[in-house]
Amino acid sequence: MSEIQKENIAEKLLAQVENSSGIDKLLAVMSSLRDREGGCPWDLEQDYQTILPFTIEEVYEVAEAIESKDFDSLKDELGDLLFQVVFYAQLTKEEKRFDFYAIVENICDKLVRRHPHVFGDVQFESEKQLKQAWEEQKHQERQQKSKTNTSVLDDIPKALPELKRAQKIQKRVAKIGFDWENVDQVWDKVKEECEEITLAADQGDSENLEEEVGDLLFAVVNLSRHYGIDADMALRKANQKFDSRFRKVETFSEKPLNQSTLEELELLWQRAKKTR
Repeated sequence: MSEIQKENIAEKLLAQVENSSGIDKLLAVMSSLRDREGGCPWDLEQDYQTILPFTIEEVYEVAEAIESKDFDSLKDELGDLLFQVVFYAQLTKEEKRFDFYAIVENICDKLVRRHPHVFGDVQFESEKQLKQAWEEQKHQERQQKSKTNTSVLDDIPKALPELKRAQKIQKRVAKIGFDWENVDQVWDKVKEECEEITLAADQGDSENLEEEVGDLLFAVVNLSRHYGIDADMALRKANQKFDSRFRKVETFSEKPLNQSTLEELELLWQRAKKTR
């Protein structure tokens, strides 16, 4: 391809972008990046699997911006996340499966369908009734979506972070009545798992110990669910709290931490806990 041809293609792609606005402008940028003649070599090489890690990363960056209340960064990170959706839409469009507008139409239809109390004449007397109707609608959609599903757990994504997946599994089976009757029973299960970990550790059974630790984590997730707490978010906040306090310990210490005794570190930790 001659330099003149390259320039003409570049001008054409730029004109497509500049003559668009709003979401159409972003779609034009995406289409240009994947243009077979003048697109970006890196973008042209990508597929669903190669983009996926970036998508997951962008979700966490959005979460971090929200938690830190950094709204300038949030605008940027939301744009990056939106670009991920547009990238997938471009791939499906090229494969003649569906385009971005089909995605928009689908989510709009679903939201209207799931909110009959907003877009229809249905009325709910309580938030509990509303949530029950929401879950029933989702259940009907799952059944219609795949006639091949043989388990209520079939469409829970295996790629979810394990804490979230555990909570979804527990929530799903609870809907069909497979659940503890009260939180006291869950507490008993947590205590039972702690005792089994102690037994496995005393016996030096490393394989069984791993299994018992997993059972304890699953039981604690169940406990958080019964208290209406998102286990993944709770652990995320605990990590952030520890991170903040440990950094203060590092600041307070007058010598390298690896040269401090455990008693000295504990005093610094207690000091860190008292500061905000």
